[in-house]
Amino acid sequence: MDITSLFITGKLALVVTPLLLAASLPVAWLLAFSRIPGKGFVEATCCLPLVLPPTVLGFYLLVFLGPHGALGAAWESLFGGRLVFTFSGLVLASMVYSLPFAILPLKAAFQKLDPRLMEAAAVLGLSSRQAFFRVVLPNSLGGLATAAVLVFAHTMGEFGVALMIGGSIPGQTKVASISIYESVESLEYADAWALSAVLLGLSYVVLFLISRLDRNGQYGGGRR
Repeated sequence: MDITSLFITGKLALVVTPLLLAASLPVAWLLAFSRIPGKGFVEATCCLPLVLPPTVLGFYLLVFLGPHGALGAAWESLFGGRLVFTFSGLVLASMVYSLPFAILPLKAAFQKLDPRLMEAAAVLGLSSRQAFFRVVLPNSLGGLATAAVLVFAHTMGEFGVALMIGGSIPGQTKVASISIYESVESLEYADAWALSAVLLGLSYVVLFLISRLDRNGQYGGGRR
């Protein structure tokens, strides 16, 4: 069994999860409460990875992150190296790929907040930023936990985007799903079975955690 690919997969999920949650918090808040024009377009864009085939998403990311793409060229000029076929590029691509799994639970959690909490925060003289960190986040921990679990699991199982952006570089970008694919191609079914069993077990753990959160009324926030 390719233990290294499991390590790379776990490392990727551990890096992507906190970064994506931090980036998604203001976006989810905007989608939950803002009335700015074009909000529907922003939400549809954030949710595109749910319906786009991974190869299509991977192709666009490859163009954008490649040496002739906007972000890829900027990265190369700043750091002197390419984004594609590197762990950093894989992290960025994985954040885009798992974006809906962070945005949607957080948005649901914010929308379930009692409006009186924000009114009380305003009466107490808290700024919007203070209210967010002192009132909103402590009362949205269930949604935050659900988003973290979903992003972690989704990142652990990605294949198409990981293959197109990270390639299959052993010890650097070769994740478990790619290792399973290559094991099947080379008829090494024992290795494929072992890696698949690990991912299957992790999937059951994720479903159990989400079930517990939902049962406790914490999927997207507490019961009202």
